Amino acid sequence: MLKLSERSSIMPASPIRKLVPYAEAAKKRGTKVYHLNIGQPDINTPDIAYDAIKNLNIKIAAYSHSAGNESYRKGLADYYKNVGIDINFENILVTTGGSEAIIFAFLVTMDPGDEVIIPEPFYTNYNGFAVQAGVKIVPVTSYIESGFALPSISEFEKLITNKTKAILICNPNNPTGYLYSKEELRQLRDLVIKYNLFLFTDEVYREFCYDGNEHYSVLQLKGLDKNAILFDSVSKRYSECGLRIGAFVSRNKTVIETALKYAQARLSPPLLGQIAGEASLKVGKEYFDKVYNEYIKRRNYIIKALNKIDGVYAPMPKGAFYTVVKLPVEDAEDFCVWLLNDFEYKNETVMLAPATGFYSTHGKGKNEIRIAYVLKTEDLERSVKIIEEALKVYKNKFYN
Repeated sequence: MLKLSERSSIMPASPIRKLVPYAEAAKKRGTKVYHLNIGQPDINTPDIAYDAIKNLNIKIAAYSHSAGNESYRKGLADYYKNVGIDINFENILVTTGGSEAIIFAFLVTMDPGDEVIIPEPFYTNYNGFAVQAGVKIVPVTSYIESGFALPSISEFEKLITNKTKAILICNPNNPTGYLYSKEELRQLRDLVIKYNLFLFTDEVYREFCYDGNEHYSVLQLKGLDKNAILFDSVSKRYSECGLRIGAFVSRNKTVIETALKYAQARLSPPLLGQIAGEASLKVGKEYFDKVYNEYIKRRNYIIKALNKIDGVYAPMPKGAFYTVVKLPVEDAEDFCVWLLNDFEYKNETVMLAPATGFYSTHGKGKNEIRIAYVLKTEDLERSVKIIEEALKVYKNKFYN
């Protein structure tokens, strides 16, 4: 009998996508499904990105440089300078989505069996990337009661061993919407310097910080030139998820040179995605103002509406477009499956992401879900109503 790899047996399914068969079955039954499970915005991609591809005048869709087109990397360097991050294009590798940037970082800095500390809940695909690299994720738990604030530095320090090579944060955070403060980042800086660790930071939601809070990058901190690696992407900034264009950014020359070897092994990042991404750098402030105001409207509505439902608690996110929500159920995944399999309200239902997949500690998040408020307010209103009615039926069915 043919046997698959041990790595394959421990590769996790995405909690964001693993309920897709249930959603597809619901749609085939004629039920409308509102997708709050995935961070796929319904915001239009900028016209300038499409125009760049439509007006393309090349005869051959050739490989680019393995690090990405130089013109795009120079444009990215200018973008970063405009947000207070002083780097040059040689500090940047263009990647196939932010996902590849994370995989590169794991492969470049860690050997199989090494450890990376990540505040949980965290972006679930970090689990998959760690499995691919043979890296162990060591979670440090944040809690919904504190809005998922950064755990104390002493909690991080307790987890550091001779296998620890890095700390990874997402700022603003997916799935919680928490925005790390400058002081929290300084504490992490001091810790990684003290123990000679890398500090990975996933900053793909940089533009989405609310209530007067400003984003502060680890690359703006002094003393981290050797330690910091930044992950970025066009996916959420310009609503270009399908382009699969990201960036790996570091001032550490050896890290960049080593990551380039992995980039050479996959030849080059997507050509058309780079062209559209480069064009998108010219998107004006009015685009972001409109998008920002739309997300504020959506956030304010859904958090207020969810907290009106008996037994539901959703903390107010400071950034990104996600919230982790506590439900009055024992098993949120069972509830999410039941929503798609057995429930409809006026021929509609909603797809949610069970939060257990965003934790590494077994049993954490069992009564929580992640919601992506990426749909227009009218759809969010329908979705919240469905959740409210579903909870009434579910609790009567299973708890009485």
